[in-house]
Amino acid sequence: MSAIQNYEDRPWMDPEAEPFIKIQSVSKLFGDFVAVDSVDLEIYKGELFCLLGGSGCGKSTLLRMLAGFEMPSSGSIMIDGANMTDVPPYERPVNMMFQSYALFPHMTVEKNVAYGLKRDGIAADEIGKRVEEMLSMVELTQFRKRKPHQLSGGQQQRVALARSLIKQPKVLLLDEPLGALDKRLREQTQYELMALQDQLGITFVVVTHDQEEAMTLSTRIAVMDLGRFQQIGTPTEIYEFPNSRLVAKFIGNANMFEGRVTENSPDHVTVESHDPECQFYIDHGMSIQKGSKVWIALRPEKINISKEPPANGNANVIKGMVHDIGYLGGTSTYRVQIGDGRIVEITSPNQVRPKDGTPPIDWDQEVYLSWHASSSVVLNK
Repeated sequence: MSAIQNYEDRPWMDPEAEPFIKIQSVSKLFGDFVAVDSVDLEIYKGELFCLLGGSGCGKSTLLRMLAGFEMPSSGSIMIDGANMTDVPPYERPVNMMFQSYALFPHMTVEKNVAYGLKRDGIAADEIGKRVEEMLSMVELTQFRKRKPHQLSGGQQQRVALARSLIKQPKVLLLDEPLGALDKRLREQTQYELMALQDQLGITFVVVTHDQEEAMTLSTRIAVMDLGRFQQIGTPTEIYEFPNSRLVAKFIGNANMFEGRVTENSPDHVTVESHDPECQFYIDHGMSIQKGSKVWIALRPEKINISKEPPANGNANVIKGMVHDIGYLGGTSTYRVQIGDGRIVEITSPNQVRPKDGTPPIDWDQEVYLSWHASSSVVLNK
């Protein structure tokens, strides 16, 4: 590997890169309730960063502190080298799209979108050009003369999105930006957001509880729980290498197995689970002691399901009975009951169309589950 590395797409890996947003030891208390608990975070210029977590985890409070609508109880917030901790919202180089839309009811769609540019004294022809681009992006050109009460909730949210984007701020803060859109438009807008962000170089900070949205949109994700960051990383790192059971179960689905380490060598680890018929073999060593209690996280799509036993012996194999099947067209989800009574979930692509419509694996059939030695994630918390 070359000693010279290209950090252009991953500035957080560059030891010499300066963060564009720097949050240091920030806490927010509401009376005795700790909403955000002494968090540290660095976000780099041009990132599309997601704060991901369940309701009440502190993600929206942190976003509001970035916007200046809430002041930290302690700690500091830096944006583009300037201390913003006590700076009011209207003096910050940020714009925010509110979850509640906050549209002007007496203005048409195009006037709502153009409002910020008019206040800034932008020339009329430039305003017209930018408004046209924004309305086209959010598929609202034909609704430009309507007022908010004449629009659906999803359409109102798209107006709010266009109004937030049009001023091209240094930082765009988005609180659940796509929640009211239908599935097709939400997916389309995700890619349009990424394209626009890449074109303009605006730093996006997005709050969402939608795992798929965070995985699709973001350069990196911070998983929050109880006011703290549980893990920060790229979507691949968060999904494939979760650092705890909480993260593994929050991001996607994961089958969890409790067990004890029976062998730990430089090139492999073995774990014995509660099911006496199953032994986990992991194809790399770990800094963990023999005899330690651990949990194995195994993603449903990493598991192969077959009516015939695999030829690789007893390691990474479980026998069970098909309990439920969910046919989703492109994939099928199988819920298989194994020897200790637990249910294991498997997701399998439907790559071959059955000749007579009979599924290759049916209810109440005995099946074998197997997986590659690299598929298991060993967790000790």
